Amino acid sequence: MKLLVLGGTHHVGRAIVETALQRGDEVSTLNRGLSRDPAPGVRALIADRTDPESVRRALGSAEWDAVIDTWAWAPRVVRDSARLLSGRAGHYGYVSSRGVHRWPWPAHADERAPLVDGDPASGEAADYAAAKRGGELAVLESFAGRALLARAGMILGPYEDVGRIPWWLRRLEKGGRVLAPAPANTPLQYLDVRDLATWILQAAERGLSGTFTTTGPPGAITLGDLLTTMLEVTGFDTELVWASPELLLRHGLPLGMEFGLRLPDGSAPSGMHDADVSAARAEGLTARPLRDTLADTWTWLQAEGDPAPRADAPSPDTWLDAAAEQRLLDQLSH
Repeated sequence: MKLLVLGGTHHVGRAIVETALQRGDEVSTLNRGLSRDPAPGVRALIADRTDPESVRRALGSAEWDAVIDTWAWAPRVVRDSARLLSGRAGHYGYVSSRGVHRWPWPAHADERAPLVDGDPASGEAADYAAAKRGGELAVLESFAGRALLARAGMILGPYEDVGRIPWWLRRLEKGGRVLAPAPANTPLQYLDVRDLATWILQAAERGLSGTFTTTGPPGAITLGDLLTTMLEVTGFDTELVWASPELLLRHGLPLGMEFGLRLPDGSAPSGMHDADVSAARAEGLTARPLRDTLADTWTWLQAEGDPAPRADAPSPDTWLDAAAEQRLLDQLSH
């Protein structure tokens, strides 16, 4: 395909660009040109997406088979880009989020679960759910019948800049005894970013439209599987010490929140890791083995170092009070 990726330098965008190049697609990216040098073979278009005239100039008169967009902030930015591209691209793939569903999420939810309100003309980004829903509506406004909305769940793998797996790998790397949020048999649902990228690109090539929950199969792994497999692929000499959510809460330790297993008040939300993904799987979505995801993430982390903290999220370094963790570890050793 002749492909335009809006963004293309961080996490999902970077994986989409690299996967497209591996497929042999002709790839253009549009971004500010500040975060990373473009990958070899990419045609880099430089523009600030918040400035529609800047985007218009960068796009010129070019046309594309498909556009992929990962924008997560003010919906009007998606609206402006989609309007500019409506007559010049055949397909618009938007990486959305399960966050667009109204809280609390019902158990075993599929694409039909209730949605938050969103405004495609909004310039606000503070409410992530409303911003993503506004982005969805902005795409549908200009690409009705030619748009794919991929509502992603927890995305892991190389280039992750949220801080889940990189943060845990660095914790385990220190060795010794490390707290983990019990129970170990808690189910997790996730998707490797490269599997998401592959599916989105295949969908674009096929002209697949519609809305899909895009994450891994429910019940495939547990939290214990995740952490013990990290130890296996890295060889770290670390002992996991499992502590109940109630005990962690009493000691002010938010472990488990990074995986959506608990809320700030200590309660356990429903529907986080049991989404119905049958629609996307029927359209070819697959998931690679957990071991491959974790080993490749560790290889990337060693090669490139820790990702810069996201501007829209607290630094992972502030998540856990090391002294409080040690006090609880001492308590559990008696």
